[in-house]
Amino acid sequence: MTQRKIRVLFVCTGNICRSPMAEAVFQHLVNEAGLTDRFEIASAAMTSWEVGEKIHPGTMAVLRAHRVDFRQEKRARQITLDDFDTYDFVVAMDEINLREMAQIGKTAPRLLEFAEGSKVLNVPDPYYDHNFERSYQLIKTGCQALLRKIREQEKF
Repeated sequence: MTQRKIRVLFVCTGNICRSPMAEAVFQHLVNEAGLTDRFEIASAAMTSWEVGEKIHPGTMAVLRAHRVDFRQEKRARQITLDDFDTYDFVVAMDEINLREMAQIGKTAPRLLEFAEGSKVLNVPDPYYDHNFERSYQLIKTGCQALLRKIREQEKF
């Protein structure tokens, strides 16, 4: 019997920095936990600004520095309304993403809301401040907490 895959979609503004970073980090954590076959993990953008573009070089560099594999062929794509039905967890990076979702009548939690006691709830966009390491650390914290929550919820 094939088990149902848990589908997780990470969302940021352009899908070249934070959400593909979260996709890679979460996939890394899932693989380390031996749960690869239980998950389908992806990422998308709220805007069409970067559709078709590769992952930002800063994101690639920080992932390599932390030995986190990522899909080289990954290209930015924009979220669709169907994604909200397809994915079990749609997870935003910041308050701006939440406002953009509200404009299309949708809601989602921010990644850092899963990290109990986190004083920071928005993952800053390294596209603007070039602090990819800070974003990585916040994303890793959020992804660890999200995986714990899913494992508790799904009892595995």
